[in-house]
Amino acid sequence: MEVGKKQYKAWLYLAPTLILLIIFTIYPLINTFIIAFKENYNYLNIGYGKGPDSTEYEFSSWGLANFKAIFTKGDFLQYLKTTMIIVFVSVPISVVLSLIIAIALNSIKALQKFYQTVFFMPYVTNTIAIGMVFSVMFATHGGLINNLIKVFGGQPQNWLGGDLMDSAGNSLYPSYWKSMLVLLTYITWNALPFKILILLSGLQSIDKQYYQAAQIDGANKMRIALRITVPLLSPQIAYLTITSFIGAFKEYSSVVAIFGNQAGPKGYRRQMATVVWYVYDRMKTSDMTKGMGYAAAAAVVLFVIIMFFTAINSWVSNKRVHY
Repeated sequence: MEVGKKQYKAWLYLAPTLILLIIFTIYPLINTFIIAFKENYNYLNIGYGKGPDSTEYEFSSWGLANFKAIFTKGDFLQYLKTTMIIVFVSVPISVVLSLIIAIALNSIKALQKFYQTVFFMPYVTNTIAIGMVFSVMFATHGGLINNLIKVFGGQPQNWLGGDLMDSAGNSLYPSYWKSMLVLLTYITWNALPFKILILLSGLQSIDKQYYQAAQIDGANKMRIALRITVPLLSPQIAYLTITSFIGAFKEYSSVVAIFGNQAGPKGYRRQMATVVWYVYDRMKTSDMTKGMGYAAAAAVVLFVIIMFFTAINSWVSNKRVHY
């Protein structure tokens, strides 16, 4: 009787969270899957059912037309490629850099709190504001990066669009990979603070006796890091890797922060667009029958990809993580 009463109280405490989860997460997810399979879906006619004319009915038929359209029409595959590059470049680099910085910070005794605060500052700073700073740094004319390149005798680069000529008078145009370098730099730098904080807290919880025993055995710092630190931090590393993969697949705000709503350098709209940017863009289109349906199909594709790589990461974690 007492156990049943405790379970009842537990469910009662969970009820508000579960209700919000159902309303704002589960229901929209299920509805997105349903819309993705509705051909010529027109959300202005919700409730009018299936019919031959989408101007009067909600949708024309059930099928895979939306999925076929996003893969054969427009630039969805290019946006998917950009998203994949962001994921498989920024995540490994940010995790490794965070680990190196966290180990370095943990070994510093003087001004340790000060350095921790400095590295954590970007995490509490507005994303758009940081993006504006990066835009100024990589500006074609007068930007810090191009000025540094000039100091070392190099040729300034057209990172974010605009008019720029080389010494021979030839126009320099922004390339996909130059813009990608700017975006990856921003995403990686912006991802460091949270990862450093998690890894640093993990480092400080490791029993010092492990290190003392290794030093007695004559192990050098590199061997200690690879054989003791990394294995004992594997739960934190696995958590950061999985969440970073999920976050990188959903990248949108960084693109807007650097390139604005055009999602690319000046004069090159959508060059750096991601899958999530495509979803938002299709939702805003004036063509009702090719908006929400395409957006829902793209969201479903992204969901399946995220679940696939999350499953792989989880499987690897179960094999390699030391709890």
